[in-house]
Amino acid sequence: MNAGDCPFCAIIVGSLPASRVWEDATSIAFMDLRQAVPGHVLIVPRQHVETLDALDEETAAHLMRLAVRISKASVAAFAPHGFNLWQSNGEAGGQEVPHVHLHVQPRRTGDGLLRIYPDALPSPASYEALEALATELRVHLAPP
Repeated sequence: MNAGDCPFCAIIVGSLPASRVWEDATSIAFMDLRQAVPGHVLIVPRQHVETLDALDEETAAHLMRLAVRISKASVAAFAPHGFNLWQSNGEAGGQEVPHVHLHVQPRRTGDGLLRIYPDALPSPASYEALEALATELRVHLAPP
């Protein structure tokens, strides 16, 4: 999807309506159209970037700082029992709009939303298996 077809880009330029919570030169935050629980906010960079791995670190840090600010405001406004903060990438990750966005969702005990594991928690992996995975990642990590 290019920026011209992106609903979040349309919100950013004002051609689609949204209930804006915050905006600055780097990002905007607005109420998610589908409020599974009251107070669900989306935070998006103004620049059209489809996935987290394509986002520059400065913008990523800015989005996270804004997520912290919005969570603090949500505590004052809605007194939730907890929060989910999530970001999905690609079809397998459940991404619905190909524009990086963070969900900040106030949660209530027993609201039944977002079960991460379908049945039970996975069994712990062996240290050896975890170390092999960590080694694979370290090979591909560049210093900041």
